[in-house]
Amino acid sequence: MSQINSTVVTRNTEQALAQPTDWFTVLVKLSPKLLLLLLVVPVFGGLIGVILPAFGWAPVLNQYNIGLQAFTALWQTAGIGQMIMLSATTGFISTFVAFVITLMILAAFFNSVWLARIQQILSPILVIPHAAAAIAVGFLIAPSGMLARLISPWLTGWDFAPHGIFPHDPYGLSIIVGLTLKELPFLLLMALGALAQPELGKKLRQQHKVALNLGYCPMTAFFKVILPSLYPLLRLPLLAVLAYASSSVEMPLILGPNTPPTLAVAIMHWFNDVDLNLRLKASAGALLQLVVTGGILALWLLAEKAIRAFFSDSLTNGKREYGGAYFQKLTSVITLLVVIFISLALVGLVMWSVAGFWRFPALLPDTLTLLHWQSAVMQMGTPLINTLVIGAITTLLAIILTLLCLESEQMRGKKVSGFISFILYMPLLVPSIAFLFGLVLVQQLAQQSLAELSHQSSNVKTVYINYINVIITHLLFVLPYVFLSLSSSYRQLDQRFAIVAASLGAKPSKVFFKVKLPQLFSAILIAVALGLAISFGQYLPTLLAGGGRISTISTEAVTLANGASRRTSAVYALMQMLLPLLGFILAWLLPKFIYKSAQR
Repeated sequence: MSQINSTVVTRNTEQALAQPTDWFTVLVKLSPKLLLLLLVVPVFGGLIGVILPAFGWAPVLNQYNIGLQAFTALWQTAGIGQMIMLSATTGFISTFVAFVITLMILAAFFNSVWLARIQQILSPILVIPHAAAAIAVGFLIAPSGMLARLISPWLTGWDFAPHGIFPHDPYGLSIIVGLTLKELPFLLLMALGALAQPELGKKLRQQHKVALNLGYCPMTAFFKVILPSLYPLLRLPLLAVLAYASSSVEMPLILGPNTPPTLAVAIMHWFNDVDLNLRLKASAGALLQLVVTGGILALWLLAEKAIRAFFSDSLTNGKREYGGAYFQKLTSVITLLVVIFISLALVGLVMWSVAGFWRFPALLPDTLTLLHWQSAVMQMGTPLINTLVIGAITTLLAIILTLLCLESEQMRGKKVSGFISFILYMPLLVPSIAFLFGLVLVQQLAQQSLAELSHQSSNVKTVYINYINVIITHLLFVLPYVFLSLSSSYRQLDQRFAIVAASLGAKPSKVFFKVKLPQLFSAILIAVALGLAISFGQYLPTLLAGGGRISTISTEAVTLANGASRRTSAVYALMQMLLPLLGFILAWLLPKFIYKSAQR
């Protein structure tokens, strides 16, 4: 009898969820195609839009001569080899160091309360945009920064700020430090998120305990038992981090050398140059950046296979100790240094934002003032409004599309295909500087065609078009993170509530809005906060898609970091941190407040 009732309920549910005339069902079924359209068209359109100008065909610039002139000009650029090496080495080394430290922390503190504490300490770093993090690191390692002040004059004898190569050292060490500190919390949280999967986490922890009972030291047990199962889940996040690190603009622009800069920074300068013909060389450079990043990704995958082959025998050789006690102490020291370094950078940033007269080597300012905040707040009205409006619209679109795609999964009874999963990561795996230039050129060509058709080109219409362009480009980077944030929670929903509601005659739209969304309230708020944080930190997409006409907190912070007052730069960097932090605080507090209100 119970089987018959279950069959009836299932049939009723399927019938309720598969009404062909229901507008919601049609929208849900179309959502995966819309997702593909929003991600594939801009990225591939951008790549085509950068390939054609690289070979001389650019109608926007009245260039129609197909040839290799742009590549010739690119290779004749002074220091092009150094640019390539700087991009490749800083990206690869920073990702490798961040990954190694992540593994050491996991191995040393696996199944320990300290792992959760380290996660709590490092998690807030995720909300800090790259530009703000670069400014904080630059203030810390500068000749008159907090590190120099801490050891002067009692250790160094410096009464005046020394001449130093940091933060704009020619070797890219400052870039490596900044990228490593930003990548480390992300990789650690990705690993902890993978271990949080109920079945996998339980299985791996049991295997780890068995290895400990067999006499393996904790770190050896992690590398022999946990890592082989964990690494496949970290491969895509690692490749995304590697692609970003090798082609980032914000960090090298603030921390890197200028003569020559990294390849991505040089491409951006060529694209924004008053000589529009340099855009052809910028397009060729964007293709070169694509090749460089692709080469680094291939190198990482080859190194992965080489390491697997080299260490395959060690997994089964029965050796239980590889100096685990020493490495555990080393990991504790490294973790402590990372936390101290980050803390000093943030403290220094706050101190500079309220510092009056602050002579070297004094550890604290002689006077404190809010004048810098007052002056900055009066000037950041338009950038702040732009930041909030663009972030809110982009995040709302990403949330809606993600929820519809996940609902489509449940209607079809299977997860999205591997192809769609790859497409989701594509904007993160393809260097943004490689397709954003082409996307901007396509947008400009479309805008020019619309202006010719309408026979007018008003400033108001241009502003609206720039806003739309910026929102579309932001969506490319916000959507993958929002999808990854919401997917696990949505897939773990208890389907029995939806089945009961559908069997009672509720339409799919009512089941979605009245049954599923209330259960996902906390997860949606977290995804909203994450989406806002990603959007708030976008510098290059805003600068290029907006044509330099739309200023945000991020674009202003990067501009001020190169030549403006250190105190004003600190204020803008802190504003970059505070905006996403407020979003996460609200996402944490609102569910508790609403839950308490509902109990009254």
